[in-house]
Amino acid sequence: MPAPAVPWWARASSLLAPVLLIGGWTVAAALQQGGFDPVQGTISALAALDASDRWVMTVAIAGTGVCHVITALGLRPAAPAGRVLLALGGAATLLVAALPLPSQDGGSVPHGISAFVAFALLSAWPLVAWRRGTTRPWGLRPTVSIAAGLVLVGLLVLLGVALRAGSAVGLTERVAAGAQALWPAIVIASVPRRHVPGS
Repeated sequence: MPAPAVPWWARASSLLAPVLLIGGWTVAAALQQGGFDPVQGTISALAALDASDRWVMTVAIAGTGVCHVITALGLRPAAPAGRVLLALGGAATLLVAALPLPSQDGGSVPHGISAFVAFALLSAWPLVAWRRGTTRPWGLRPTVSIAAGLVLVGLLVLLGVALRAGSAVGLTERVAAGAQALWPAIVIASVPRRHVPGS
């Protein structure tokens, strides 16, 4: 019997990543004493050292990073360069969790660098993950993969604009991070359950 093109554990991790991230910021925001503005407040603020129940968002961010690494290991139909960038993006996400903001309104250079690297890698990986061939999964065909990468990079640029303007930062960040977390699951959903000869 042919081996699965993507093992079950990679399929599971790709589905768990957006559940952890989106569920994490939803629950963490609800737990904030005095309320939380998801349009303006960032994901990182929910894991800041002075946040209420900061462990919720910290675990969610770290878990998302681990899921990306696991997904990259199992995403065999993708080009190696794309898998490497996805795994490194997951590792950088782990650093984001390990280097929290000192306060919800404060900044941190190590945290900021880790977040930038994570966002950049998780936006760029589809640009180099594609493979040619009509038997390739549609999520890894050049047109689809490159288009997805350009959309993710575009969302990252919008986040940069929002940060400079100081407006709707939280909402823009959630759209970008949510799309980054969902794309690996969409790609894996396009991969047949069993290996197709010639793919």
